[in-house]
Amino acid sequence: MEVLFFFGLWFLLMIIDIPIAFSMLIASTVFLIQQGDRLIAIPQRLMAGPNNFPILAIPFFVLAGLLMNLAGITDRIFKFCIAVVGHFTGSLGHVNVLASMIFAGMSGSGAADAAGLGTIELAAMRKEGYDDDFNVGVTLGSATIGPIIPPSIPMVVYGSVAGVSVGALFVGGVIPGILMGLTLMVMVYVIAKRRNYPKHRRATFRELVRSTRDAFWALMTPIVVLVGIVFGVFTPTEAAIITVAYALFLGIFVYRELDFLLLRSVLLESIETTSVVLFIMAAATLFAWIITRQQVPTLIMAKLLAISRDPLILLLLIDVFLLIVGCFMDGNAALIILVPVFMPLLKVVGISPVFFGVVAVLNFQIGALTPPVGSYLYIMTRVASMSFEDVVKATMPWLIPLFIVLLAITVYPPLVMWLPTLLGLGK
Repeated sequence: MEVLFFFGLWFLLMIIDIPIAFSMLIASTVFLIQQGDRLIAIPQRLMAGPNNFPILAIPFFVLAGLLMNLAGITDRIFKFCIAVVGHFTGSLGHVNVLASMIFAGMSGSGAADAAGLGTIELAAMRKEGYDDDFNVGVTLGSATIGPIIPPSIPMVVYGSVAGVSVGALFVGGVIPGILMGLTLMVMVYVIAKRRNYPKHRRATFRELVRSTRDAFWALMTPIVVLVGIVFGVFTPTEAAIITVAYALFLGIFVYRELDFLLLRSVLLESIETTSVVLFIMAAATLFAWIITRQQVPTLIMAKLLAISRDPLILLLLIDVFLLIVGCFMDGNAALIILVPVFMPLLKVVGISPVFFGVVAVLNFQIGALTPPVGSYLYIMTRVASMSFEDVVKATMPWLIPLFIVLLAITVYPPLVMWLPTLLGLGK
């Protein structure tokens, strides 16, 4: 009964539009007071979440994404992608997806992709006469690739909570991220063909070489990050710091588009964004501690095992549950709360925590595109100057390729685990 009161209060607070971090914190505090517990547990648990070495990567990946957007890097990536895939039907739709795949290897954030790269993409697509529903849908659909292809802020969160190698999670996301890009490109082609969207002429060899040369240093970023982590040159946290240093080097000395005023605004924005993320993590850690102490993981495990012990059936049930949760919760908070709930079940039925981490992150990326809480939807309403309802309507068809990839990796785990196992990282 106490647990039902706890969840009911939290859900009520969210319904009346209390921000998720505050709703978790208020519900947790009221519950502890009701239980007669010492409130010293609150600051202890709040500090326990962010006070974790891998979490140090988050502010640096946030800063790296913002620097990429202002240092001239995203613009050069966009022009490179036009030269590579601009000759396909619906050219700028394909450019949108490919640019997001490349940018994903730098920022680890779908929000940074939607807000930064999305601004460039929308302006270009509108200029060439693409419909806004297509522009918004493909931009948001491709933004979800950001946290799947390494590096990834949500995977850093999952790895710190689950005690799993962040490097293994990063590598596990490579093939699913590529599959997301390919399925989105298929949808771009189908819609573009039906609507008779334009395509650019094929770039000449000289133009391709020039665009590659202009974007070369930017294109090296994901390669340096992934190769460095896989071969143990640096940890994911160190990779985040190196990415920031590299972005600063490009912005100041190579492309010369960063000055002191821009750098100051980027630092302030990254501090604000990081503060929000870490506050949500702190509140979610307290919330998750109460859930664990109330034996909720044991109860859920018993209920699920009573339905089936088949790993595939359980994974499909968990997918449905996570998709529903993603409609109402921030993905990072949901990971902190739910990972301790499902970890005992994973051990019992033999599901790899690395595999589950990639599946969970993809679930919550889809959740970021679904109302009422979908964070990417709100970003796009601002970037595209459209109503929330129109953005939602435009985005819904683009969930289809994402669902296809989610189902594919759920049914066939080697799509996630083959590469980590090949490199000796998977378990």
